[in-house]
Amino acid sequence: MDVRQVPGERTHRGRQSHTVLYGASPNTSAKDLSYTQPTPHNRRRARGALHYPADRPAIRTVPRGVSMLRALTISNFALVAKLDLELGPGLTVITGESGAGKSILLDALSLVLGARLRRSQLRHGGGACDVSAEFDIGARPDSRDALANRQLPCLDGPGLLVRRWASEGRSRAFVNGIPTTLATLRELTEPLVDIHAQKEHQQLLERGTQRRLLDDFGVDAGLVEAVADSHRARQECGARLAEATAAAERDAERASLLRYQVDELNSLGDGVQRVAELTAEHKRLARASELVADLGAGAATLEDELVGAVARLASHLERADDERLAAALDLVVTAQAQLQEALEELRAYLDAIPEDSARFEAVDAELAALHHMARKHKVATADLARHAEALAEELAAIAATQDSADALAAALAEAEQRYRASGAALSAARRAAAGPFCERVNAVLAELGFPEAVLQVDFIPAESAAGLEQVEFQVRTNPRHPAGPLRAIASGGELARIGLAVDVVAADQSRLPCLILDEADVGVGGTGADVLGRLLRRLAKNTQVIVITHAPQIAALGDHHLRAAKTSEFDTVIEPLEGAARVEELARMLGGRAVSDDSRAYARTLLVEGGQAVG
Repeated sequence: MDVRQVPGERTHRGRQSHTVLYGASPNTSAKDLSYTQPTPHNRRRARGALHYPADRPAIRTVPRGVSMLRALTISNFALVAKLDLELGPGLTVITGESGAGKSILLDALSLVLGARLRRSQLRHGGGACDVSAEFDIGARPDSRDALANRQLPCLDGPGLLVRRWASEGRSRAFVNGIPTTLATLRELTEPLVDIHAQKEHQQLLERGTQRRLLDDFGVDAGLVEAVADSHRARQECGARLAEATAAAERDAERASLLRYQVDELNSLGDGVQRVAELTAEHKRLARASELVADLGAGAATLEDELVGAVARLASHLERADDERLAAALDLVVTAQAQLQEALEELRAYLDAIPEDSARFEAVDAELAALHHMARKHKVATADLARHAEALAEELAAIAATQDSADALAAALAEAEQRYRASGAALSAARRAAAGPFCERVNAVLAELGFPEAVLQVDFIPAESAAGLEQVEFQVRTNPRHPAGPLRAIASGGELARIGLAVDVVAADQSRLPCLILDEADVGVGGTGADVLGRLLRRLAKNTQVIVITHAPQIAALGDHHLRAAKTSEFDTVIEPLEGAARVEELARMLGGRAVSDDSRAYARTLLVEGGQAVG
């Protein structure tokens, strides 16, 4: 893939933007895929961008542990040609007439969070749509770790910029300028945004979120960590035991063969260690046996043939009685005496040699057994000792594996006991916290004009790193019907208010995402809307809250007020409201199209009561 950076324009603070070009396909233009990475100082100012006065006081800083949606940039999406929103902390309200396109913002944000693009969301004749969202994750170490684990960079701020580029049949996802998958996009953004009244994004419906909220409310974090640690230790011991047991089973047949081979080698005694010594002794004994045999045969020949023959010759010479044979007789007699003396010397030598035939036979038999064993094991006889040692070591290793499996089984039992004990303590703490948690949530629901709604916590046995049970929020909205899971019981509007009540109670302790509400004020008006608005503002002290509302009582309490409107070309635009413009919008919401001085006066009253500036 071709990736290059092209220097952009210098900003008013001297910083330079860069356009990152991604080569998607031969027929994809650079215009379609180019994107200028926005930063807090060089974000492009398109039509509809928010410009707050320089002297406007800061509403509040981002609460600790909170992620904030800093900006949303939309191009060629539905009724939006081009839109660049900068968002702040606290409570942001979005108002506008029906059909102005307020919910398009949610649809666009859902797209950049990983939702599928519908063909109807592509702007007619506008080409590819491009949506990006920038988050402040400076207070979210988990999000920064998630980027690092995926080897993705973190923007200055630190920030997270996610982007979707899509056209008919094609879609691309980017994280901080790096191409990525939709799955990664969803994993990174899921903890950062919770859109109420759109169940596909609502984290409150997930049991894991419900458990975390209850734990944050009234459970010691040390108990949660202890259970996670003991569960991890149990899993690791179990995995190692499974490996050791499998290895022992796999090596059982080999161990049986090794025991047999080691036993038969041991049956040879120390001979396998003395092969060289026995071989040398066998050679010496073999030479001695051969010498005795040869000398014995020679002595027998000397006695039986030579000595007797010379004696007979001497006898013949004596009977001849011839002076002429006297010299010959003397020589023969002398030879006979020397032969007899040689025979006696040989006999004396042979008599002096010890009898070693039994030792030779023993050594010969031992060497024969060693040679046979070497052939059987297919090694040289001289290598039998090393071979025996290697077999013994392999057998010992297999035995050690079995010993290791026994030790791991004991360790697993101990880890299991620790997990059970810590899990039981955590379960007790959760059950103790469930009552006060539900009481506070139900009190908030009553404030919201929803007194018949009752939240309760159900515990479902299930072992995991989170403990011995799953936590499920159940709600009863009708006294005549039993409670049931949130997903199955609550309607969209009810779910929005129940979620709001839970968030208000959990906000002091939990790390909440950016909350976006679309249907929270359905069926609420007058005093109820004022109560709901004040709860939203209370919640916004702990996390960023963005609410789309038709209730002027809620709109008057916003730290920021945005209005969705349509241009003469039926394009949706978003504009910030301040002073008189905000009064006019609230007056319209109070009195409809016919704005009167009375409605303006009431709008100013609402702003004053909400602690807002009045133009």
